[in-house]
Amino acid sequence: MRTRQLGPSLAVSALGFGCMGLTGVYGRQDEAEAVRTLRHAHDIGITLFDTAEVYGPYENEVLVGRALKPVRDRVVIATKFGFTISEQGTGMGRIAGVDSRPEHLKAVVEASLKRLGTDRIDLLYQHRVDPKVPIEDTVGAMAELVRAGTVRALGLSEASAATIRRAHAVHPISAVQSEFSLWTRDAEAEVLPACRELGIGFVPYSPLGRGFLTGTIRNRDGLEADDYRRTSPRFADGALDANLALVEALQDLATAKGVTAAQLALAWVLHRGDDIVPIPGTRKVHRLNENAAAAAIALSAADLDAIAAAVPREAVVGARYNEAGLAMVNG
Repeated sequence: MRTRQLGPSLAVSALGFGCMGLTGVYGRQDEAEAVRTLRHAHDIGITLFDTAEVYGPYENEVLVGRALKPVRDRVVIATKFGFTISEQGTGMGRIAGVDSRPEHLKAVVEASLKRLGTDRIDLLYQHRVDPKVPIEDTVGAMAELVRAGTVRALGLSEASAATIRRAHAVHPISAVQSEFSLWTRDAEAEVLPACRELGIGFVPYSPLGRGFLTGTIRNRDGLEADDYRRTSPRFADGALDANLALVEALQDLATAKGVTAAQLALAWVLHRGDDIVPIPGTRKVHRLNENAAAAAIALSAADLDAIAAAVPREAVVGARYNEAGLAMVNG
C-alpha cells in the first residue's frame, strides 16, 4: 500500500485502522479474532493503528499493544487522552467529562505507555478540546513529552480551525482527526483548509458512516443491545429509513463500477487529497481486505462528482451525535 505523510515526521499507509470497534462499542468480539484482525492489517500493508484510553475503557490499548508487539517498530500507534473516565457504568457510558490539565495528561500518557507495552507513543491526540484549559497549556505539556522522547508527534481531534492554529503556534501539530465521510463533511468548511494551510495531515474517523455506508445495515434489528449506534440520531427510527435511500444510490454507482459501496465511499475520501488518511475499523478479516482494496481504486473527476451527488450532504437526516456529543466537537 502506498504511504502518505502526516505532518513532517510520520509516513503512514494511505489507509489506517481504527481500533475502537474491537472492544465493545459496536458489540463484543472474540479477543483472539481481534488480534488476528490487527495482525492481518499489518500483513497487508497497514501501518497506522488508532486507539485511545477511553476505548473499552483501557482494554483497547492493551489489545493493540499485545497484538502489535511483534511488529512494534514497523507500525505507527496513535492514542488519545482528554476524557474523565468514571468507575461507574460500562463502555463509552463511563465518559464523565473532559480533562486536559497538564498533570492529568502526563498521568494518562504514563498509563497508556504501560497498557500499550511500549516506550513511546507515535502520535498523541487530545481527544476532545477542554474548554476549561487553554489549548496553549495543553499543547505545551504535550510538547514536553515530545522533548522527553515518550511521544513522537502531536494531534488534535474534533478541534476548530481557530484552536488548531493556536495549538500549532505552540508546537507543530502533525494530524487533526475528525469525523469525515460522504455523509459528514463539516470539516470541508474550515478545518481541512486550516490543516492544509499549516501542513497538517487530516485523519477521518468513521469514513464509512459508522458502517452505514457499507449498505449492510438495513435496520436496527441486527445491532446488539449495547451498540453505540442505537443512540445515534442518524440511526433513529425514521432517519435510518430516509438515509437508506442515499446508500442505495451509492450502491448503484458501486455496482456500475464493479466495486462495493464501502470501497466506493472510502475511495471518495481518499481522493479528497494526498494529505488525508482515513481510519476505517472492522472486526472481520474479509471486510479488512475489502477496505484495503479501496486504496487502489482510481476515480475520475466525473466519478467524484457523481458520488457526491448520490449522497448530498443536505439530504442526510439526523445529527452525527446526540446533544451531549455535539457539545464536545469543534472546540
